[in-house]
Amino acid sequence: MHMKHLFIINPVAGGKKGRFDETEREIKEFARTLDAPYEIYITTAPMDAARKVAEEAESGGSLRVYACGGDGTLNECANGAAMHPNTAVTHYPCGTGNDFIRTFGKENVAKFRDLRALAEGNICPIDLIDCNGRYGINICSVGIDARVARDVHKYSKTPIIGGATAYVTALVVNVIRGVRQRFRITVGDECEDREVTLACACNGRFYGGGFNPVPDSLPDDGILEYLIIKGVSRIRIPFITKAYAKGKYRELEGTITHIRGERMKIESDCEFVVNIDGEVINTDVITFNIIHKGVNFIFPTGTV
Repeated sequence: MHMKHLFIINPVAGGKKGRFDETEREIKEFARTLDAPYEIYITTAPMDAARKVAEEAESGGSLRVYACGGDGTLNECANGAAMHPNTAVTHYPCGTGNDFIRTFGKENVAKFRDLRALAEGNICPIDLIDCNGRYGINICSVGIDARVARDVHKYSKTPIIGGATAYVTALVVNVIRGVRQRFRITVGDECEDREVTLACACNGRFYGGGFNPVPDSLPDDGILEYLIIKGVSRIRIPFITKAYAKGKYRELEGTITHIRGERMKIESDCEFVVNIDGEVINTDVITFNIIHKGVNFIFPTGTV
């Protein structure tokens, strides 16, 4: 069967002005050197990339997908490529957040900006997180950081607020609203009703612009790394957040619980926010399930 290169461009990656025109020029210039068919597809709506990739994957031919945007674009492409053995996805980072590829070493991040290295790169399967049918490739969470992720999008659209200011605004507002939520958390055969500040499921290592909660998380070992931060006071939030962001959960055993497993279920009597690779959904129950080797990932030459 023939092979096709599919470049998925998010036109608003990196902000409304973004790098759309520059990205499109870079890809067109490179694509002319390919010896296989290619297509540049510009997304028009949320999950449009997932729909397009899945549609192309169903053709049966070998497909290499390049997510040209941020982590959200990569997530959508991974959702479309999931469970299709003829399809592989990679990240050409040009968005606001490009956290997932940092999992493979900071020294290798620049290699993902080399289209030739991506086109000739090696394909290896990695794990996915099944979140009620929506797939995550990196880190998913509930609690205060999920609410902040939701509100950052809202505040960044305000004319006088943007970038880091939007994040700080969202954080302050959510700390004021409260830093504890009551959840029923089930891991294996154990179910516990407790107040929680934050709970996360890690397949990758970095998210949120640099948070690194589990530094030794591996996206291909068939295991998810879970962290559960118990309900803490507002005054402790800066200290706990700093430790959590730097992966120092072992130093806070009384506050942060670390669990390695394949499945975790979180329920609440009221609706809550779930962060899936930076995108958010609302639900009153979420189940994180590992899908071992659920998607093929392209690593630039020189990284694997």
